[in-house]
Amino acid sequence: MSEALPLNQPATGAAIDRRVIPPDASETIWHAPDGHAVRRIDWPGAATGGDAQPRGSILFLPGRGDAYEKYLECLEQWHRAGWRVTGADWRGQAGSGRLAGDEVTGHISDFNVWVDDLAALWADWTAHTPGPHVLGAHSMGGQIVMRALVDNRIAPDAVFLSAPMLGMAGPPLPIPMLHGVAQVMTKVGDPLRQAWKWSEKPGQLPVGRATLLTHDKDRYADEAWWREARPELVMGPASWHWVERAYASWRELEEPGALEKVKTPILIASTKADKLVSHDANVRSAGRLPNAELMELGDEAAHEILREVDAVRDRVMAKIADFLDKNAPPVSG
Repeated sequence: MSEALPLNQPATGAAIDRRVIPPDASETIWHAPDGHAVRRIDWPGAATGGDAQPRGSILFLPGRGDAYEKYLECLEQWHRAGWRVTGADWRGQAGSGRLAGDEVTGHISDFNVWVDDLAALWADWTAHTPGPHVLGAHSMGGQIVMRALVDNRIAPDAVFLSAPMLGMAGPPLPIPMLHGVAQVMTKVGDPLRQAWKWSEKPGQLPVGRATLLTHDKDRYADEAWWREARPELVMGPASWHWVERAYASWRELEEPGALEKVKTPILIASTKADKLVSHDANVRSAGRLPNAELMELGDEAAHEILREVDAVRDRVMAKIADFLDKNAPPVSG
């Protein structure tokens, strides 16, 4: 378990310090059914105390190579709005171990492992938190959430997804062809080798990466700060096996009738300027889901929508709040 840094900030009223574990938050370890240790962070909800009840509960899950530290600002903001909040790593990322035999390569044997982890965490978390229960996720986390919904493994009251990986950006070729290339790449060399170039200096963030993620230089710099403060958060490219399994998982969402059976209210925030996930796939998925809303952004937003400049981020956070007010209202009485 990673310990909170020896820093402090006021719990309410002050600006949110993105480089501090807030005093109301606690970092612990959740163990998956097979015993794998997964980091989590929890806030009680600022409205608690006396007879006050939390607004409800939000579980938020990050993307590939991410850590919950990158979303402290959002998590704390939801907490201050009264939500009981939890963030967690995916196994094999951030402070929850590695699965490729080295300290930096992103790897998973199959995306179903993450679906199983989410189902188990969801069952445990909902049993100990007040409703309504909301699930949020970014990028790769969005694909895993959607897979769990399609497989009927979770039953949230509402879901919001930031730039979900409902498809991956890349050549405009048929998905079976792209998947086939990835399958070949796992056979012509070590399937655990990294699928793309990282940096000239191992451990450093690649030049040009910032333009893919956010226009906000300070928020982008937060990630490097946390990686320096907590070296266990450092992660580089994914393995070729991860790439192949990502295509296999995407193809499951493309199956006729898969998304169409998901009745959960879902908000998808996606940007046309995304160069990491497929905006077209997100738009297409929103049209297939029976109860989905699409918030479409343009050149003003790169991939990390929730870590964009204030003018963009504030719009998205307000949209999420309005969506939850409509689809996950407070429990009366």
